Formats: sequence, C-alpha cells, structure tokens
Amino acid sequence: MILNRKFLKFEIDFDFVLIAITTSLKDYRICYLINKSLNFNFVRTNDLSVDIYQGAEPVLFSLFHYQWETTETDFYFIGNKGSDGYLVPEIRSADYFIMIKNYIDDDDLDNLVSTINKIPEVVAAVKIDPKKIKSRENLLF
Repeated sequence: MILNRKFLKFEIDFDFVLIAITTSLKDYRICYLINKSLNFNFVRTNDLSVDIYQGAEPVLFSLFHYQWETTETDFYFIGNKGSDGYLVPEIRSADYFIMIKNYIDDDDLDNLVSTINKIPEVVAAVKIDPKKIKSRENLLF
C-alpha cells in the first residue's frame, strides 16, 4: 500500500528592516540623541522578554517604541545585550538595533541611517538583512 505524504513547509516572513547601532552610550541616552536628530519620540515600553535558553528564565532586553502615524510605520529600539545574554549573538559588536516594521521608503531609510551615523557618539549604524541572521526568530514579537 502506497501512502501519499504531504509535507507542510512554511517560511516566516521577516517584513521588517533592521539597523544595527554600535555605541558606548546607555539606551536612554542614545534614544535621546536619536530623538533629537530625527525628530522622533522613542518612548520606553516594557522590556522585551525572549526565551533564548531552553528551560531557563526569559532574557530581558530594553525596548523603546515610536510610530509615524501618517504611514503607520513602527520603530523599535532594542538593546542587543540583555539581562543574561545577547538578542542576536552572532552580531555581538552591535549594541542596539532599530527595527522598522511596515513600510519605509528606501530614501527615508538611507536618510535615517546617515543621520544616525552623524551622531558623534555613534561608532557605526548599518542596515542588516534579517534573513541572513541565524537567530532571527529572537526578533519576532
């Protein structure tokens, strides 16, 4: 007897843009400078809780949120170093990430990255392709 087998295969859609930021500043201080430079209003929200280690307590990461109301684009400022580990361990050189959900124009994105790079305390701000990150599931919330 031959059984027909069907396999369900799905891919998670990473419909966000990721900017990695390297700086020595605390999260509230770099958010203040980004707010000032870009006319944003990042506001601290509850920490992001991620189950990184199986059977252990969730790791907490600082989280700030801002939204462009005209285009409903959400900006999340997330700390890479948490209470007990890294959100994206393969990019340990990044101190923070800005995750942009929903639509952002390429020109706006390039302007955003270049403006962040002009902040004197920022060592580097670069766009990262989420599909190339091994621990990308940690960024889904």
